Amino acid sequence: MTTKKIKRIPYGVADFKRMRRDNSYYVDKTNFIPLLEASPYYIIFIRPRRFGKTLWLSVLQYYYDVGEKDNFEELFGGTYIGEHPTEERNSYLVLMFNFAMVNPDMRCVHESFEANTDTIIRNFLERYSQFFDEREQRAILAFPKAEDKLREIFSRAADKDLKVYLLIDEYDNFANTILTTAGEQAYRDLTHGAGFFRYFFNLIKGATSGRTAGLSRLFITGVSPITMDDVTSGFNIGRNISLDSQFNELLGFREDQVREMLEYYHEAGTLTLDVDECMEVMKAWYDNYRFSKQAGTHVFNSDMVLYFIEHAVSEQSLPDRLIDQNVRTDYGKLRHLVTVDQRLNGNFSQLKQIMETGQVMNDVVLGFPLERLLDRENFISLLFYLGLLCFDGASRGVPILRIPNLTIKTLMYGYLREGYRDVDVFRIDVWELSRLVGDMAYAGEWRDFFDFLAAEVEKQTSVRDYLGGEKVIQGFLMAYLNVTNFFLTWSEHEMGGGFADLYLEPFLARYPDMRFGYLIELKYIPRGEFSQAKMEKKIAEAQDKLEQYAGDERIQGTFQDVALKKLVLVYSGWEMVYREELT
Repeated sequence: MTTKKIKRIPYGVADFKRMRRDNSYYVDKTNFIPLLEASPYYIIFIRPRRFGKTLWLSVLQYYYDVGEKDNFEELFGGTYIGEHPTEERNSYLVLMFNFAMVNPDMRCVHESFEANTDTIIRNFLERYSQFFDEREQRAILAFPKAEDKLREIFSRAADKDLKVYLLIDEYDNFANTILTTAGEQAYRDLTHGAGFFRYFFNLIKGATSGRTAGLSRLFITGVSPITMDDVTSGFNIGRNISLDSQFNELLGFREDQVREMLEYYHEAGTLTLDVDECMEVMKAWYDNYRFSKQAGTHVFNSDMVLYFIEHAVSEQSLPDRLIDQNVRTDYGKLRHLVTVDQRLNGNFSQLKQIMETGQVMNDVVLGFPLERLLDRENFISLLFYLGLLCFDGASRGVPILRIPNLTIKTLMYGYLREGYRDVDVFRIDVWELSRLVGDMAYAGEWRDFFDFLAAEVEKQTSVRDYLGGEKVIQGFLMAYLNVTNFFLTWSEHEMGGGFADLYLEPFLARYPDMRFGYLIELKYIPRGEFSQAKMEKKIAEAQDKLEQYAGDERIQGTFQDVALKKLVLVYSGWEMVYREELT
């Protein structure tokens, strides 16, 4: 009797054949193949980083590749498409590009693009040598430029009545890097006018029509619509399905799929942690992505789920860092969006306002050129495409966009801190701040944190211009309370028939030895209106609210073994004028 081998956790694996041959756990997405075939032939699909785009292209590659026909059962047996194959299976010559392989250094980007394309073409001709004899291969490779080689491939494929499926992954990778490192002019040289990257897409467009059109299907993925709009003058080479409700779950995992995976490893004996507790943590940190306003379901980030489960199985504990380093959107990719000439611009104000209110009402546009990025709806749309905002209902016909989870909230608070620091508005010792938050969590010593922050605001006068109003102060405090993950930090959290200004929930699943949590009621008095009588009135109101919130059933359940501290903070303008604990 043989023991069934436990499936590997495919964290970091993006090759479908390798996953299947290595007995890796695969969340089946092949039911979307017939839907794609029923869609237009030329597809553009935008999703955030680390959502499984490369793996999906690998699935398409092996499904449609005529050279993989004999491996169909091995690769797709047991999947939806294995049981419901379409007529187009294994009937294409597949040409696949990954532009993450192109060196983004402006001094050599064109040369690197040419070399990368040439390598792919040579591999293509070798794989499909039964369709291109040696003479034809030599004729194609004799062309000096990659664009000419590609044009010849498409032309000969059309003559031979062969179907070519072109897959492009990370189409905007090196263009975005050039934008953030070399600047806007270098980016425009690449994507406008006679730029070689723009010409590449013109060539692709030309291969989709006319007598020499050899390109039958096209699937392009990336993280931002800006480059596509710039190089194609508005998505005119294909259909953008990024916001279509039927493709909302094409990437990412549904809640039932995540639970099924946890239960698989729990039943196999390799995961000893409680499944419900793992689900609770992952829902808070990795869930709630909804990419279509009509979609009724939401998905988890697949990379983060696999990262969590891989660690939970190997270490039998929650990850020390719940945010996978690979998921962190490079701050450099947002730096140019929020600062101009060492000054914070309107985009930073938009980001700050979203963090203060927790949501924004805005339509999501399919594409826009770089020069229109500062337009409000375009910047907010970009935050959506980067996965920092997701659909969450509508009001008066306008979509409501919210931060999906604690991972993104933590990242965005980091962007605010870095924005202040980059333009020298506010610099602070984050290591010391982290230590003080730790003292709050484990020793109940909370005064030092707020006093330290207040003292830094007192010294660094330029930050005061940004601190006016209760919501602004609240958002500022949240940005710096989030330097660690000891607490699950909530603002305007519903409890006890009201909404608590700040709730620092002890993250007991990760830190079971934590001793303290906090309810904080924040009051604000404009500087020109301050008086002792007004402050005392505000304090009394805050105390009543804290007693109301502390009676919430969820609070009572959480703080049976952990002490709840109830704090009153009063600010007049940027200055903290009162701080006390309600006993």
